[in-house]
Amino acid sequence: MSGTRGLEVETLDATFGAVVRGLALAELDDETFREIYGLWLEHALLIFPGQHLDHAEQVAFARRFGDLEFDLAPLSNVRSDGSLRPENEDDGVVYILKGNMGWHADSTYMPIQAKGAVFTAHRVPSAGGETGWADMRAAYDALDDGLRERISGLSAFHSLEYSQAKLGHVPEASAKSRGSAARDDYSGYGFEGHAPPLRPLVKVHPETGRPTLAVGRHAYGIPGLDPAESERLLADLVVAACEPPRIHHHRWAPGDAVVWDNRCLLHRARPWDMSEPRVMYHSRIAGEEASEFAPPG
Repeated sequence: MSGTRGLEVETLDATFGAVVRGLALAELDDETFREIYGLWLEHALLIFPGQHLDHAEQVAFARRFGDLEFDLAPLSNVRSDGSLRPENEDDGVVYILKGNMGWHADSTYMPIQAKGAVFTAHRVPSAGGETGWADMRAAYDALDDGLRERISGLSAFHSLEYSQAKLGHVPEASAKSRGSAARDDYSGYGFEGHAPPLRPLVKVHPETGRPTLAVGRHAYGIPGLDPAESERLLADLVVAACEPPRIHHHRWAPGDAVVWDNRCLLHRARPWDMSEPRVMYHSRIAGEEASEFAPPG
């Protein structure tokens, strides 16, 4: 454990990540934030127990990392009226919650991938519901030379419609056109109908210069490979990457806050008994066009 300016920084038992104590995120001065930003680039995931940020404080903290893709969105199985969404209901929000249980990076299906995210826990179930992260820098480093050479020039398309369709989730407009009675309270974010972006399987982090695997559940259709071979390769890369010591799952307590680097980590939610509430809030830090399509080094 180490730290300066009163910070306690405890590294995780993984290739990435740290728990940071000894500060209030809502009251950071500029010098302390610069230290936090440096720790974030080094560790990719920072966990801040017991912060209890309100919505405005969460958004303000996220904005210090850059422009926001969106300010604040709930990831919750609790409706606005306080009722729980049944797990077996044909509801777009439930489909999104279940989709998020697969390894992914945020907004790879958007024109510009997100830079990072700030996430807070407000209500947590008695068991399950953890969030896991996986280090795609260390995953790339662990590839054998042959596989590294094989994927060096390959790219994949990314689509939320593709990944959610595997769960049977069809956007509301499409469901209506098919005569489906499916309820869809999901906002529709990511289903805007733009062309799926094509992203290299190996990218370079724009601030650290480290190569990183760019895979996850939204990726599909590697040009030059037949669909079965593409799907098999992408699945094998995720399975091989998301193993100890390159993963960490955080057991949430109400008030916890985290910030992660979406440019080099995958993440997922773990299942829980959806008869119990899980209320989380997500602020998404926007990516930068100039660095988003950087070629591998």
